[in-house]
Amino acid sequence: MSPGASPSTSAAPSASAGVPGLRLLPQAEWRERERKHRLRLERWTAPHLARRRAGRRHPVYDFLFEYYNHPVAKLLRWSPGPGVLLEEGGLFQPGAFPASRIEALRWTLSLLRATEGRPAHHGCFGLHEWAMVYRMEEAGVRHGAVPLRFPPAELARIVESQPIACSHYDAFRFFTSDARPLNRLQPTRENRHDLEQPGCLHANMDLYKWAYKFAPWTSGELLADGFELAVAIREIDMRASPYDFVAHGMPEFPSVPIETPEGRAEYEALQRGLAERARPLRRRLIAELEAIQSAVAAVTNSTPA
Repeated sequence: MSPGASPSTSAAPSASAGVPGLRLLPQAEWRERERKHRLRLERWTAPHLARRRAGRRHPVYDFLFEYYNHPVAKLLRWSPGPGVLLEEGGLFQPGAFPASRIEALRWTLSLLRATEGRPAHHGCFGLHEWAMVYRMEEAGVRHGAVPLRFPPAELARIVESQPIACSHYDAFRFFTSDARPLNRLQPTRENRHDLEQPGCLHANMDLYKWAYKFAPWTSGELLADGFELAVAIREIDMRASPYDFVAHGMPEFPSVPIETPEGRAEYEALQRGLAERARPLRRRLIAELEAIQSAVAAVTNSTPA
């Protein structure tokens, strides 16, 4: 589907061509960007769709399509983002932005700004995944088809031997009831703005979520960059988990042994690298959401946050 077919764009761009601040994108250029966007993401969507048709599951990558439940068709659709007029295409129309989403836009911007302004913490060592299976019956383990690297008693000893410092509510809420009191922090929906920080793998993975929550208003490039960052983070998240993917026949996911000093050092280095990759993406996301908010405010007389 072309951007011009989206309900958020205008089929008559000439009527808006004189609006100040708009950037005209020639048709040849945006068509090429649209094509590259689709090819870039089909690397991930095509295998996922093939697995789904065959009734097979991938314990690492399916998370990106299920927990982050943005439909494949929408992920593949490129959008120009705010402030761009497409030659022979369309234009972001602020008046078409759903009024019901304005408060969500403010809330998301507030969270992203708070996270951006907070120092990064890199000392969690991926223990959130361990806390999700701590003292749990084997039948309840989330990735039951993938063996654990340790028997339950040893896994519990490893969890209890290290401080847990998870700051992310959507990870913490999956902790077992026995693991929650072991966490230094007690994240909730209400204190999320006070705790989320830019070193957290899950906070950085969520940049993809915040980009698609406001698609097609956000740009396709931002969406694709967020998705690819989420892929990279998910891979490290699972490699540092208590699951043994190598024993499961997946040698492409060797364990990061966070139960050892060497493994913790490796994890921290990987976490720092991912946080650095996420930082400019978060700033771009803030800038795009601010541009959307300002454009919406101009036509609805609402006040930007």
